[in-house]
Amino acid sequence: MNNNANRLTGKVAIITGASTGCGPVMAKLFVEQGARVILAARREELVLEAAASIGEGAIGMRVDVTKEADVAAMVDRAMQEYGQVDIMLNNAAAPGQDKWVWEQTLENFNDTIAIDLTAAMLCTREVLNRSMLERKTGTIINFSSTAGWMGMVRKTHYTAAKAALRALTKTIALEVGPHNIRCNCLVPGSIETELWKNWGKRMAAEQNLDYETWKAQILKDSPLRAIAQPIDIANLALFLASDESRMITGQSINCDAGGYMVG
Repeated sequence: MNNNANRLTGKVAIITGASTGCGPVMAKLFVEQGARVILAARREELVLEAAASIGEGAIGMRVDVTKEADVAAMVDRAMQEYGQVDIMLNNAAAPGQDKWVWEQTLENFNDTIAIDLTAAMLCTREVLNRSMLERKTGTIINFSSTAGWMGMVRKTHYTAAKAALRALTKTIALEVGPHNIRCNCLVPGSIETELWKNWGKRMAAEQNLDYETWKAQILKDSPLRAIAQPIDIANLALFLASDESRMITGQSINCDAGGYMVG
């Protein structure tokens, strides 16, 4: 546990996409830092296990963030249990199916947009109306990807959604700023989760490479020659959620070992 374990004391956070990957890691860190957290995800068994592993201060629940009724129920649960929402982490995402644009399907494109972009609007709208606007306090963090800066072959659906999240972040920040509410966008590059490893193995196989050789080639594009771990993302999310970042809003902040440098 971090020795400075009080950066989120008294705060209530909702984290979507909290069954695997960065979600549970962020939830654990936030609870260690004094927050009470709702972990939300579609895979009920996994999200309940994630919350149980954290213990007191963490509640897991099944939520499909593309459904308005589920999002409303998620915020209802936070309000019933804790009476407020201070932090909204729009972490839920799906990569969709890799397709060249000439073979892209409307279902694949729209389903990815719904999870990766529209859901962030729905969750933000709900916490604003149910808690943040009335209390004139709160912070919203969206999760994009450096693929949304650079583009990525066979990912028109995913890159479009992730790029749009940055514009959504700016507009929300402009609208909620006068209410003392902040909105920022955390932009990871590669994160060494099971999902990323599985994708990497598929890419390596397509190039007739073993996974470690393929990974070494990927690292050459990074000034730090490193791939982020979930805790790296969690630490940046903690800073953006805390009062230490009170003068930061409307920003898209990369966490990618220098793989894409803005400006």
